[in-house]
Amino acid sequence: MKNFLLTIVAVCLLACGGTNQSETSGASLDEANKLAAAPDSWINERVTNAQSRLASSPAGQKIWASIEAHGGLKLWFSNGPISFHFDYQPLDGGARRDSYQVVDQWSVRSVHEVAANRQLKYGWDGKNAWSFPDTANVGVNPRFWSNTPFYFVGLPFVLADEGVILEELEPYEYKGVMYDLVKATYEDGTGDAPDDFYVIYLHPETGLMGGLRYIVSYPGFFPSGGNSPVKFMEILGTQTSKGITIPTGYNTHWFRENQAEEHITKIDVTEFGFKPKTEDDFFNAPEGAKIQDGL
Repeated sequence: MKNFLLTIVAVCLLACGGTNQSETSGASLDEANKLAAAPDSWINERVTNAQSRLASSPAGQKIWASIEAHGGLKLWFSNGPISFHFDYQPLDGGARRDSYQVVDQWSVRSVHEVAANRQLKYGWDGKNAWSFPDTANVGVNPRFWSNTPFYFVGLPFVLADEGVILEELEPYEYKGVMYDLVKATYEDGTGDAPDDFYVIYLHPETGLMGGLRYIVSYPGFFPSGGNSPVKFMEILGTQTSKGITIPTGYNTHWFRENQAEEHITKIDVTEFGFKPKTEDDFFNAPEGAKIQDGL
């Protein structure tokens, strides 16, 4: 899974010179300087550059149209940090990953609270993955999982990032709908797992996503190279907050012989919204957190 685009985030932070929150709309200067919010100038430049880049290919044009159908890239960044409850439930007895999370989508920092005990936390602070308290077993690899749910929820918006390579595939019929397909791969050095790929199912009339295929190539799980088998995630419904539409959940299947097969995971996405008043230091690793070393 493309859990987070570390290279892109680092380039952005250097290019933007940090967060100039004095340019953030709707807040006083003192308040804005404390908020985890992208400045308007950064948002406008990011959106303009993404639109120009995606317009240069038919695959990019379809992704841009889908981004617009889901609410638009400018609104995606302008609403403030996104929050949601992501409940990943394997059907084969595997470990459940159930957490409430807040993600700052412009810098891709995140904080999770474990649903079973919200005093247990983990996340990504822009430089390091961490868990809290330092003796806690949060049930996941924080570096891998901190931003993985966000990447799924953030499709197709996250495909406007630099380093993403888009390619049109032949349309594919699923449950009576002939979906347009766009494949996303990644330039070398993009994030922790540049060998990941996604195939996005786009409804030919609405532009909304109906599903996706993907592989996991995370080097922490595949240190000698390679990847997981292909999976297919069917999007079960949609929900909208502040003009942005995301899934209500997914059914994940193995994908073999060019078709979805057995159902292996159920995912619920609930309590979706935005938290524009989130302060910037919310995403810092708490004092006493354990910093993850390596992948």
